[in-house]
Amino acid sequence: MNHRRVNRRRGAVAVAAAAAVVAAATLLPHADASTDKPSRDEPGTPRTFTSQSAAHLAASLEPGVREKTAGWYLDGSTGRMVVNVTAEEAARRVEATGAVPRIVRNSTAALRGATRTLSDRASVPGTAWSIDPKTNKVVVTADRTVTGAKLDALMKVAGGMGELVRVKRSSGEFKRYEGSPPPVGTGRPGSRTRARGDAPAAGALIGGRAIFGGGSRCSLGFNVTVQGAPAFLTAGHCGNASRTWTADQAGGTPLGTVVDSQFPGADFALVTYDDPNAQAASAVDLLNGTVQQISGAAEANVGMRVQRVGSTTGLKDGTVTGLGATVNYGNGDIVNGLIQTDVCAEPGDSGGSLFADDSAVGLTSGGSGDCTQGGETFFQPVTAALRATGAALGAGGGAAQR
Repeated sequence: MNHRRVNRRRGAVAVAAAAAVVAAATLLPHADASTDKPSRDEPGTPRTFTSQSAAHLAASLEPGVREKTAGWYLDGSTGRMVVNVTAEEAARRVEATGAVPRIVRNSTAALRGATRTLSDRASVPGTAWSIDPKTNKVVVTADRTVTGAKLDALMKVAGGMGELVRVKRSSGEFKRYEGSPPPVGTGRPGSRTRARGDAPAAGALIGGRAIFGGGSRCSLGFNVTVQGAPAFLTAGHCGNASRTWTADQAGGTPLGTVVDSQFPGADFALVTYDDPNAQAASAVDLLNGTVQQISGAAEANVGMRVQRVGSTTGLKDGTVTGLGATVNYGNGDIVNGLIQTDVCAEPGDSGGSLFADDSAVGLTSGGSGDCTQGGETFFQPVTAALRATGAALGAGGGAAQR
């Protein structure tokens, strides 16, 4: 098991995850073309897209066109796919596909260069940044702890990059979302003083349910299979907190053992079930009496509508707002390559499932705010965790990306 201070693959995984997710702003993995349902017959007429069909189109653009794009996003109000381009010829080629071209100033290379500059010169605890194709900028968020000299240093670096970077403030504080077990017998079922899904289970749980270990409470993300054995993914900072996890607060129902935990750099852990015959269904418990089946994994894209479920706050929904995010939780805990959203979360939701329809998308890492006031939340991409661990979703047939 690789824990935080003896993490042999941390650097490689962090770089791979960051590169994969940032690259998704301009080039996402191939999707099943059958999901592409155009709303018009005439070439060049704007049409509506799903996340999958938009990703398919982005991947199918000619290399000469892709080189002149600077990210894309879905317009949630119209279903149109907006593609940023830096040249008129590329705009005409994009328009012919049915997407909406938008000529912008900042190239992908310039935006990525800005993120490297921030990492090198402005890595201040309490900050986060991600590439936002809607504004064609790198958006930096500073939480309420960033004041005085730290804020001055951040603003100096950001100001030196001009229109490449926009800085905004958060009224909350960036933190990981692991929680403490609630006092035994307190609260009513489903209340915030009691973990949702806190009940003994035989063999295996499904996504969103509470897991307990080392005095911490987290949430199960997605069930997987690795080398034929049943296992599950959760947050890496949860995997660092305890080697063993149980399905109940008292610790009387053993659940699984951590075999790989990556944090900081990335934020995922692989936990094998103690029962080798556990029936680990590929599903998420919506904690409202219903279950969502999970049949594959998908890369996130800005504008994607997503849902999150965790053992503290249950089911919440929102939108992906940034890709390739870096968040500095302090004390050297910096994570790269994350998905940024406006979906709320609270302590105890760490590791929980982020999904879009039947596709696994992310594992809850941390953020600021809560489900009363809102805020920003960051997620480890599931696709990067699957690649790094060699795991497959569910019983082994659900690892294909869409």
